[in-house]
Amino acid sequence: MPEVIFNGPAGRIEGRYHPAKVRNAPIGIILHPHPQFGGTMNNQIVYNLYYQFVNRGFSVLRFNFRGVGRSQGNFDHGVGELSDAASALDYAQAINPEARTCWIAGFSFGAWIGMQLLMRRPEVEGFISIAPPANLYDFSFLAPCPSSGLIVHGDKDAVVPLTAVQGLVEKLKTQKGIIIEQQVVSGANHFFENTVDPLMEVVGTYLDKRLGKVEAAE
Repeated sequence: MPEVIFNGPAGRIEGRYHPAKVRNAPIGIILHPHPQFGGTMNNQIVYNLYYQFVNRGFSVLRFNFRGVGRSQGNFDHGVGELSDAASALDYAQAINPEARTCWIAGFSFGAWIGMQLLMRRPEVEGFISIAPPANLYDFSFLAPCPSSGLIVHGDKDAVVPLTAVQGLVEKLKTQKGIIIEQQVVSGANHFFENTVDPLMEVVGTYLDKRLGKVEAAE
């Protein structure tokens, strides 16, 4: 799991990168929760998400948004962080020029950033959004959502009520040509305390299903 430093709009960005064994493997970008509430790339869920993709043969990058850890710059309320995420994808693509597709996975604030990034990058073919803060941020930019993906939430989330996420899912489900799958983890709060294992089981099952379909179609 080599440490990497790459250039972002606000200076150096610190990351961890795991190269795939095959040259045309897909890329996975993992985005961490809110920087002002202790979110870093070493968050337990981010770390586990990273290995869900590593174990399925992706080239995977997780990184610290500006102002976190050794990443330069200051918190920018999502605007700069979206630019950081775009720079991370650019970096991963530069060292994986034969990769045809990319997945984005984010947790909480990172889910919001990730879904904005997939609107801008047509090569993103799948996403995983864990506890997207649909009551705290505007998700109306998803019009239409260009990629199929998974939204996972806890039924005991006091930060982002399940009803807020349900509204987002229902809106996205009306679009033709994409499939939004929703899973609810029983007993899980916003931080998935004591429920990381069932969360990762949901993520892994979804990835296996999607990747199996991709192989069958080629």
